[in-house]
Amino acid sequence: MNEQFAIQKRVSRRKYDDQCLSAAHQSLIKQKITTYNHESGLTIQLIEDGSIAFNGLAKSYGMFKGVRSLIILKGATSDVHLLEKTGYYGELLVLYATTLGLGTCWVAGTFDRKNPIFKCDADEQITCVITIGTTPDTLSKGESFIRGLSHRKSKPAEAFYTVIDKNITLPKWFHEGIEAVMLAPSAVNSQPVHFSVTRSDDESALQVQASVHGKRTTDKIDLGIAKCHFEIAAGGSFTLGNPGTFYKEHTDN
Repeated sequence: MNEQFAIQKRVSRRKYDDQCLSAAHQSLIKQKITTYNHESGLTIQLIEDGSIAFNGLAKSYGMFKGVRSLIILKGATSDVHLLEKTGYYGELLVLYATTLGLGTCWVAGTFDRKNPIFKCDADEQITCVITIGTTPDTLSKGESFIRGLSHRKSKPAEAFYTVIDKNITLPKWFHEGIEAVMLAPSAVNSQPVHFSVTRSDDESALQVQASVHGKRTTDKIDLGIAKCHFEIAAGGSFTLGNPGTFYKEHTDN
C-alpha cells in the first residue's frame, strides 16, 4: 500500500486491541519519527503505553477503548509554524501507519494535558496526539455511531477552491489534489482549508495557494494536513505559512 492508497483507506479508529505496538512496528514508526524530527525541527515522540490517559475516559466525540500506544506531536513554542508542521508530519505518520495496517485517530483539544505522560520541556508545546495500534477489521457499532455523529458529508469539490483568472483550465493534477484534500481529516470535519488558483507572475504556470481564515487553534493543524494530502496526490510541495504556495514537481498538465 502506498500513501495515495492510504489516503483512500484511512478512517479514524477509537477501538484498539489493548496491545502495545509490536517491536517491529515500534522500530518502523520510530525510524520515521527520527527522520521527520530531523527534517522539521519538531520533537515528535512515540509513547509505547499511554493507556492511563485514554482508557475509560470520554475523549474526542466518544469513548476510546484499548488504547496503548500514542504519538505525541510537539515542538518548540518559538516555532511560528509549529501547528502547521505537526499537522503535516503527523498526517505523514498517520498515512504511514495505515500502510502498515495500523489504526489511528487524531486527538486535538480533548486529552488531559496535565497527565504526566504529556510532560514536555518548558520551551516546548504539545499540539495534539495520535492514538495508534492494531484494530478490529471492521468498525465497532460504537465507532460507527460516533463516526456518524462527528462526520458530515464533505463539501463539494468546487467549494474548496477559487479560480482568480476565469480563463484558466484546471489540470488533472489539481483536481486529484483537491480530491485528496476532501478526504483529509479536520477538526469536527470543518474542512477549513481553501485553495486559490491564478497565473504565476510570468504567466507560464499556475500558482496555487492554500490558506485558512478561521480562528480555531486547530485550523493551522488542518492546513498542514491538507497540504500533505494535496502534495501526495498532485506531486509537488508547499511553502510553509498561511497562505502557502505550491510548487509542482514537473510542468505537465
